[in-house]
Amino acid sequence: MGKLDFIYNRRSIRQFTDEKIPTENLREIIKAATMAPSGKNSQTWHFVVVTNPAKIAELAEIVVRKIHQMATFYAEKEQGQKFINYATRYHTVFRNAPVIILVYAGPYPSLASELEKDGIISSDELDFLNIPNPSVQNAAAAMENLLLAATAMGYGTCWMTGLTYAGREISAYLGFEKPGYHLVAATPLGVPAKTSGGNPPRKPLDEIMTIIG
Repeated sequence: MGKLDFIYNRRSIRQFTDEKIPTENLREIIKAATMAPSGKNSQTWHFVVVTNPAKIAELAEIVVRKIHQMATFYAEKEQGQKFINYATRYHTVFRNAPVIILVYAGPYPSLASELEKDGIISSDELDFLNIPNPSVQNAAAAMENLLLAATAMGYGTCWMTGLTYAGREISAYLGFEKPGYHLVAATPLGVPAKTSGGNPPRKPLDEIMTIIG
């Protein structure tokens, strides 16, 4: 086996068996996630692990209801229906998994937030400084660790961000409240129901890498 197989073997899995995931394995996966780097070692992440099948099913229904609400914001009914069809298919794939892990990002004292307090910086400059969003970067780094750890332990995952538009409703239903934290990603977790093929093709390195000597 190659040294980086734990990376190359990761797949986006959307179908799972009913096999339960032992709590000790869930804890090991989350522990691996927390070994990710974070700005100023702030560790501005929180993981909500849902294992109750009825609650997972209700989370999917919450997302579906939010999908239909969001569709009403489209100017054209046809576009709204397209969104409904796509989002219902892809943003609820966790409904057949034995576990869903919700990843929250918390407050991070960035330069942008410090300068915003004084109100002198221009909105254009502030928008530019906010682009990197270190808090979300922290959570994203942890999420990647989580996915790779799960893969190494024989489980399937699928990085999801589409359902975050229902973040407030999801948090309210679960009774999760942590000041300043908001849902930024999620993944189903379980034993893959079938062996996936290869990963989708990647862009050539020359297209996405610039070396400046």
